[in-house]
Amino acid sequence: MSFLTPTEPPRIEPRPDPLELQRQTVERLAGSKARIEAELAKAIVGQREVIEQILLALFAGGHCLITGAPGLAKTLLVKSIAQIFHLRFQRIQFTPDLMPADITGTEILQDAGHERRMVFVPGPIFANMILADEINRTPPKTQAALLEAMQEHQVTASGVRHPLHPPFFVLATQNPIEMEGTYPLPEAQLDRFMFNVVMDYLPEPDEVQVILQTTGKPPLPIEPLFNGEDVLSFHSLVRQVPVAEELVRYAVQLAAASRPRPSGGLDFIREWVTWGAGTRAAQFLVLGAKARALLRGRAHVSVEDIRTLAAPTLRHRVLLNYRAEAENVGVESVIQRLLEAVPAPLAS
Repeated sequence: MSFLTPTEPPRIEPRPDPLELQRQTVERLAGSKARIEAELAKAIVGQREVIEQILLALFAGGHCLITGAPGLAKTLLVKSIAQIFHLRFQRIQFTPDLMPADITGTEILQDAGHERRMVFVPGPIFANMILADEINRTPPKTQAALLEAMQEHQVTASGVRHPLHPPFFVLATQNPIEMEGTYPLPEAQLDRFMFNVVMDYLPEPDEVQVILQTTGKPPLPIEPLFNGEDVLSFHSLVRQVPVAEELVRYAVQLAAASRPRPSGGLDFIREWVTWGAGTRAAQFLVLGAKARALLRGRAHVSVEDIRTLAAPTLRHRVLLNYRAEAENVGVESVIQRLLEAVPAPLAS
């Protein structure tokens, strides 16, 4: 004789509301700026503009080129951001003898007892956040291997493709004061970077604070606030921010106006510029503007977003000629004149 015990029907968990999840993600992103700055303040003093531009690129899914003199804590800044987002961090020192396989990985012969086989050993590029230190000191062959990883999110070894784990973010540094023996990045590779972030020396009060902070007690550890899944959800969210067509047209007009033409166009561009920005510049302008709007708690892009990001987006894409150099004209002043010459939309 057997007895059947009544069993409760399985509970069906309600599915999360996609709109509610999106709203929570928007609130997390909008409220993240102050929390990130508070964590970074444990290790980094000042450099607010630099930090914001790197965060915008991270949220938009772009890569950054960082130009700055040695000793400005570039490595510490990037490592600290990786800790906050709980991303796997790798620093690669680019040298003249660095080969592509040194960063992508290579195949080795492995003895498994009864047989020998080739096994792929991943290189240091298999991480979430890569600091390519002094990228212009390595030959073009190795730079091209990094280019494939940045654009395709994969590496190729012995004809086999190996995908990189998302999110994948490259920050490459260039030293502007020691150009001897370097391999300048070609325009096609520079165009892959969303922003060129210029890191300058701190003002005196901030520099005093750095000395006090680094010669006293060890800094407090940085606490992770997000993870890789959060970063991927931020990427998706940024692309959903609406933008008016007139603002997209304004970004396109800024990029197009930077190109010298045999006839027409702006006189100072024809006089000083050899090569202007391409279509990718307008794409990154709009993407960066969307991320900036979200970071400031807005659901729409403004003219100010586009204008603020014009310098980091265009400064590595506008190539000046020898005449501009002879007249001591810098790329920053050309971009400023570009912003003055191209009329902005009246309302956004």
